[in-house]
Amino acid sequence: MNQPDANLNAEDLVEVLTFDLRRETFALEAGLVREILDLTAETEVPGAGAFVGAVINFRGKVIPVADLSFAFGLGQREATRDSRIVVVELDLDGDPTLIGLRADKVHEVATLSMAATEAAPRVGMRWRQDYVRCVGRRGGEPLIIPDLACIFAHRGEPGASAAHIHSLH
Repeated sequence: MNQPDANLNAEDLVEVLTFDLRRETFALEAGLVREILDLTAETEVPGAGAFVGAVINFRGKVIPVADLSFAFGLGQREATRDSRIVVVELDLDGDPTLIGLRADKVHEVATLSMAATEAAPRVGMRWRQDYVRCVGRRGGEPLIIPDLACIFAHRGEPGASAAHIHSLH
């Protein structure tokens, strides 16, 4: 069962960036976020899967762009004027790695009480349980906190590794 980070306890308040993928609301720890970009020109990577199928130029660096909607089985959607790329820095296999994450809409930075979160349910959830660190609430609606390390370790699908992500930059 996935739990929030070990260095967080149930009394901690965490700043999170909330965003939508399809009709679901997700949250990332704000400390991971480096920048929120309007959509920019993407270069498709031949032979890459849909999860990380393109790269962008971010401040002179080529970084992969991932679509978490594929990891969560939400399907592809055309970009809208509200679509953004959230650039995060993750520690993948010991290396700090910049990755762009597609979002249908970015909402706000909010404060989340870890005491108000729960582990991902073991039954009745349509997503892989290990892809969800925990579930919180915002305005009475569920707020999904993804386990990005697990998702990227599996490249959004069972049995894959994070090595492919590193080969893109």
